[in-house]
Amino acid sequence: MEKIKTEVFSYIQILIGILLASIGLKAFLLPNGFLDGGVTGIAILLSELIQVNISLLIILCSIPFLVLAWFSVSRKIFFKSILAIVSLAVFIHLENFGSVTEDKLLISIFGGLFLGAGIGLSIKNGAVMDGSEILGIFINQRFGFSIGKIILVFNVILFSFTAWLLSLEVAMYSVLTYLITAK
Repeated sequence: MEKIKTEVFSYIQILIGILLASIGLKAFLLPNGFLDGGVTGIAILLSELIQVNISLLIILCSIPFLVLAWFSVSRKIFFKSILAIVSLAVFIHLENFGSVTEDKLLISIFGGLFLGAGIGLSIKNGAVMDGSEILGIFINQRFGFSIGKIILVFNVILFSFTAWLLSLEVAMYSVLTYLITAK
């Protein structure tokens, strides 16, 4: 019985984490054209470029990483991550926050704080909201590179494309957001 309570509490915390991350995205980053890192950042960038719903892109961009989790990482992480990724996409789709501020520094700071709190709470409970974390776990298990360094390289590439395709300013504020999220 105690194990069931612990597992239920774990899923509740994952959902709280998803809510926090979705607030960071919908109330701060998305209305102001900022990117997150990882697969969510790829989905945001694609959404900006091809005008497809961000929620759909988050799910589609996560599929290769979920397949990697299924075959190479852990089935438990796979199932919890599906819950987290789909729930994040649904929350983002359903939430109707207006932009809280237009101050770019505040957007980066508070968007990053909400995202970081949400991602941290989810990871602590065995789920990831972003495929780059699954890639990090996979490479760490295979080659011993730190997960943080793998995600950093992934995001450097993403933010370089952002600077090239959108603007240097968006990329720089997105890097600031990423640094705050990581802390």
